[in-house]
Amino acid sequence: MNSNIRVHSIFFCINSWLFSMIAVLVLAGIVTIYPSTFSSSHVNMLLKDIKADQLFIHFLKAENHYFLSAAPAESYSLSGTLFKLATNTQPQDIRTFLGRELPGFSTFDTGIAVAGEGTDFTNLPVESAPPLEVLLKEKELAMDAEENEDSATPPVIPAKKGVFIYHSHSWESFAPLLKDVKGTDEAVSPNKQVNIITVGSKLSEELAKKGIGAEHDKTNTAAELKKKGWNWENSYSLSRETVQTAMAENKDVKFLIDIHRDSLPREKTTVLIGEKQYARLFFIVGKEHKNYEQNLKVATDLHKVLEAKYKGISRGVFVKGKSEGNGIYNQDLSSRALLLEFGGVENNQAELDNSVKAFAEVFSEYYWKAEPVNAKAN
Repeated sequence: MNSNIRVHSIFFCINSWLFSMIAVLVLAGIVTIYPSTFSSSHVNMLLKDIKADQLFIHFLKAENHYFLSAAPAESYSLSGTLFKLATNTQPQDIRTFLGRELPGFSTFDTGIAVAGEGTDFTNLPVESAPPLEVLLKEKELAMDAEENEDSATPPVIPAKKGVFIYHSHSWESFAPLLKDVKGTDEAVSPNKQVNIITVGSKLSEELAKKGIGAEHDKTNTAAELKKKGWNWENSYSLSRETVQTAMAENKDVKFLIDIHRDSLPREKTTVLIGEKQYARLFFIVGKEHKNYEQNLKVATDLHKVLEAKYKGISRGVFVKGKSEGNGIYNQDLSSRALLLEFGGVENNQAELDNSVKAFAEVFSEYYWKAEPVNAKAN
């Protein structure tokens, strides 16, 4: 009797093991050949860093803990994975539980690839803008803006221009540079002396001092959108045309930098480093295109060097999909494309200038390492 029970137990274990292995093989095959994106956020996260030829081993680790020596057990928890697949939830992410309670919150898929100091899911960047009529309205400049006009002779921009600087949201401005302006929706202007274009101009000059040529596009985006009958949500389609033209006309372009400013208040966008106040910056990487991984690496590398030299200046690297933003941001056009946000609506010119100088210093070192050894001599 006991021998029969043992035999049945052995056969049951063998059958269970074979069934599990067959299920794993079938699942691996389905995932490998499935042509579309999975709706489950957990499936997409699970597969993000797994190559097809490693998929079987990945699932095998969940079945046989002998193979877990090279990875933490929780990374391959079968019960945890099945729970997340069945419920499509991420217990560590509060958005999982609020997504059905707050309208639109379930599509808020901005991720934090690298968190800077104080960065969490409560202060993620959000894209919005008032109507075009507001964006095109001239506003009176503050005295500080008028006095801050740099009378110094600008540096000569090198003939070889390896960087293209542009502004998909050129209207984004700063409250301290405009008279009687406080809120984010009011801090907009077509005037390039006080909007985000002034940051691009400063960066172009600082890069020139480092021997790097930068072409700076100063298009009034709102005006061009109006001409086409488009709204602000088409701004990346408009800037895409600008970038494509620039790249076609200049084969030396290696880096694309789209410069914006954030809408958060001063306490979130300003940091004291030494005796100077800096406008904090951060990177946004779109994940809906072929160059995602390369662009993410560039942004992450620059973030790390910035933090090493200017602790607290970077708020981190954010990743966005199509459900919360454009999802591409023209970054499919180059493997070295950046969307960089300098400061927030309440930062002043001095803080912005300090931040631009810091970024130019770090970026120039990165740029020259990417160039041939004799590139500086050209």
